[in-house]
Amino acid sequence: MPSPASERPVCFISDAHLGARIRTCERREKDLIGFLNEAALRFRALYILGDLFDFWVEYKYAIRPDYFSVLHAFRSLIEAGTDVHYVTGNHDFAIGPFLHDTLGMHIHHDHFESVIDGKKFHFYHGDGLVKDDVGYRVLKKILRNKLNQRLYRLLHPTLGITIATFFSGSSRKLMALRINESRLREYRDAAWRYLAEGNDIVMFGHTHRAELLTRGDKIYCNTGQWIRAYNYAALDHGELSLWEYLPGRDPQRIASESWK
Repeated sequence: MPSPASERPVCFISDAHLGARIRTCERREKDLIGFLNEAALRFRALYILGDLFDFWVEYKYAIRPDYFSVLHAFRSLIEAGTDVHYVTGNHDFAIGPFLHDTLGMHIHHDHFESVIDGKKFHFYHGDGLVKDDVGYRVLKKILRNKLNQRLYRLLHPTLGITIATFFSGSSRKLMALRINESRLREYRDAAWRYLAEGNDIVMFGHTHRAELLTRGDKIYCNTGQWIRAYNYAALDHGELSLWEYLPGRDPQRIASESWK
């Protein structure tokens, strides 16, 4: 018999970049749908920490056909009673009302805090935290401007999606080239700053590097990616753990921290 909903774990994922054509990673959408189908029985809540899609351009009367299957899986998950929260990232910043109004997701732009199982969580995708991301922080203000987004949606969807595909791919490749141990330390330092502000657990995505680190009784977790490795974090009865989902097999634990 399934556990009561209140006793089930909470799940956290990020960075699937669905819609991007990445060699050797063609099955990730099907595998994510399989994971979501299982999540309906396993998790009481799911938090997406950005970049689920390689880009999201929301038109009033058009949704990308290759997103239909995963969107239906999310709708089924929510109808089964799983609470789904979506924290936007740098590839899916232009989310409009569809995911909330039609699917029932809770949408959070930029930083988001919540108390879960008595612990104060600080969620953020992680973009713009590194010191030399000055140019990106300026671009972010331009891209997230509501007027600019409305003007962009005046483009025909075929043209708008084609342009977005090009720039999203360039951004993802640049991120992969620039990430190194020095930059990862900057993300950790940013997490320690948010933890010093009274949070118990800080969770980022964006780097595509799964991490679970502690400083005293504080925890920093990065949810990694859902591209070449299917990473996710789970909160279960006072323990936060990192996992790799293995389709058709039991998931593999990567790391865990407990505050009991």
